Amino acid sequence: MYSEIYLVDDMLLINVQHQVLLRQIGLEDGVRSFTNPEEALDELRFKVEKQEPILVLLDINMPEMTGLEFLEFMILENFPQTIDVVIVSSSNFEEDRILAEQYPQYVRDYVTKPLTIQSLKEVTTGSNKSDADCA
Repeated sequence: MYSEIYLVDDMLLINVQHQVLLRQIGLEDGVRSFTNPEEALDELRFKVEKQEPILVLLDINMPEMTGLEFLEFMILENFPQTIDVVIVSSSNFEEDRILAEQYPQYVRDYVTKPLTIQSLKEVTTGSNKSDADCA
């Protein structure tokens, strides 16, 4: 379904774990890993004209730029809505979930770490995204 999957987490070990899980479900092609969210944004800027769906697994708490700031840049720069974002966070705070819901044009889901094969299958197949979100 996705042409590329971006892993954006300041912890390299988390990105490696997610890469292993993606490999286990046969989705290792097109995976890009970033520990610096600004570098991920720079890469995504080159995808603005393309219509291929991209999935971003985005940590919310990072030192250089938070996941919410990342989403703000996506809005300010009018990134295409073919980019789906799944917040992957260790935070169980309801406030963080509510803040993530402020970006419905991009945020498709909010899942807590650690990801499992089952949760990764759900977010990569788009089974949680409604038809209204796809419009």
